[in-house]
Amino acid sequence: MSLDVQIKSLPNLPGVYQYYDKEGKILYVGKAKNLKKRVASYFNKNHEIGKTRVLVKKIVEIKHIVVETETDALLLENNLIKKYQPRYNIMLKDDKTYPWICIKKEPFSRIFLTRTLLKDGSEYFGPFTSVRSARALLSLIKEIYPLRTCAYNLSQQNIAGKKYKICLEYHIKNCKGPCEGLQLEEDYLEDVKEIRNIIKGNFKTSLKKFESLMYEFSAKSDFEEAQKIKDKIDQLSNYQSRSTIVNPSINNVDVFSIVSDESFAYINFLKIANGSIIQSNTIEIKKKLDETDKLLLELAIVEIRHRFNSISTEIYVPFKVAIGNEIKVTIPKLGDKKRIVELSTRNAKYYRQEQFKQIQIIDPDRHTNRIMKQMQKDLRLQEEPRHIECFDNSNIQGTNPVAACVVFKNGKPFKKDYRHFNIKTVQGPDDFASMEEVVHRRYKRLIDEEQELPQLIVIDGGKGQLSSSVKSLDILGLRGKIAIIGIAKRLEEIYYPDDSIPLYLDKKSETLKIIQQLRNEAHRFGIIHHRNKRSKGAIQTELSNIDGIGEKTIVKLLKKYKSVKRIQELTIDELNKIISEDRAHKIFNYFHREK
Repeated sequence: MSLDVQIKSLPNLPGVYQYYDKEGKILYVGKAKNLKKRVASYFNKNHEIGKTRVLVKKIVEIKHIVVETETDALLLENNLIKKYQPRYNIMLKDDKTYPWICIKKEPFSRIFLTRTLLKDGSEYFGPFTSVRSARALLSLIKEIYPLRTCAYNLSQQNIAGKKYKICLEYHIKNCKGPCEGLQLEEDYLEDVKEIRNIIKGNFKTSLKKFESLMYEFSAKSDFEEAQKIKDKIDQLSNYQSRSTIVNPSINNVDVFSIVSDESFAYINFLKIANGSIIQSNTIEIKKKLDETDKLLLELAIVEIRHRFNSISTEIYVPFKVAIGNEIKVTIPKLGDKKRIVELSTRNAKYYRQEQFKQIQIIDPDRHTNRIMKQMQKDLRLQEEPRHIECFDNSNIQGTNPVAACVVFKNGKPFKKDYRHFNIKTVQGPDDFASMEEVVHRRYKRLIDEEQELPQLIVIDGGKGQLSSSVKSLDILGLRGKIAIIGIAKRLEEIYYPDDSIPLYLDKKSETLKIIQQLRNEAHRFGIIHHRNKRSKGAIQTELSNIDGIGEKTIVKLLKKYKSVKRIQELTIDELNKIISEDRAHKIFNYFHREK
């Protein structure tokens, strides 16, 4: 059956579609509100992304599953991706190594850390993204509530039969001795109930209970016990304060945010309970087909909520997402709710920066490739700017006009190819004409010597300097073969030829940072050449007219005697103490030739 027929026979209903190649191998799984419209969109337009074009060419069969709601479609899509792992789908990392806190289903329940989930009726809380935080919470619980740590079967029959004896844990007051019937199961279960609330982030019940007990002991003048209870209150309060949010009324909410670039997306998840962050996690997703932030966030929300067993009925997100009607989606505009989404976004950004730092150390090529792709996208270029050249003019106070060209390869300075230019054809300070001259000279030489041309030229200046540079490219027949932009210093706006409206890049973007680095490097390199030229001009004295007397000799004499007049009054013997006899005679004879 042809693809056209398969597409036309699809229903206008929500569901999941699957693409297969000629060998029957699954290529891609996707969800849709309307199966027919979504699938048809793959075949009705030209795709900019090469991978998408390749995918479409490989499709020979389309299968679909109709579901009742968008939520069902999201869940089904997630399950199918995990099961078949199609080549063109993004993959979320597994969570098998995350620890959980387990409340064991048994008499006098043990509470411990585990990485294995068993279907035995026990309660599991987590997973925790940090083993350290999970252990800290468990340690706090054991400090406050004496719990058994043994693995005995504490059935009523075994306790009544005095099968077990109390151990050291009882004597050091870490356990109340349920194995010998010294603690009732009802009392133990009451402690477990409070522990369950603490793990969920609800400290109120435990704090109220301990405060009441503290006042009771104080009233009986049992200050030692009252102090012990106060220590437990302080421990709980200190643990809670480490993650308290401004507004404690925010309760049982999941917060999601996303930060992405050309190749990767980073999704952060915060779980809020009773005004405290009780869970946080950030995941990295590698893009496969230039997926939108909306699509990635929807997929991640379903996966993360499933991974962390979340039953929250409300989520906060930075923009609208479609995850069904069962969950309330809130897009905060102001106040504490807005701030918590911003906090989530900051966490995603910090995670992204950490990943970049690690990549730079471990895999510098991947880091470079990512930046090059990002620059190509940000600057709307036809190819990656692996080779960039930047020009800057220097003519301080209108004297000694010079220009500099700096070269970056793969986003890094390539100093071997830096070039200085003395302006030859322009009289006086004329930035536009000077730029036209140096651009022409630079690329005429590269063409004549059959050297590699850059993918991008950056001109330090606005529309005027850019227009002058484009004239030279026109003369050389390079217009359209090399991308060229100008950067104006005032607002860091980017100008393109024949476009009066500038491009404004995000001030924090890596693309703008590299362009600024290019501009600053060109300015620095040009200033050095300008200073050297002015310095040489400064020593053009009467001494320069003497045959056989060079710059070094002149500098040495002026450094010692400060002026030509004083040098003129020296004898041959005095001169000979500083310079050679031959040069001393030449200088003396020049100034005393009339005598």
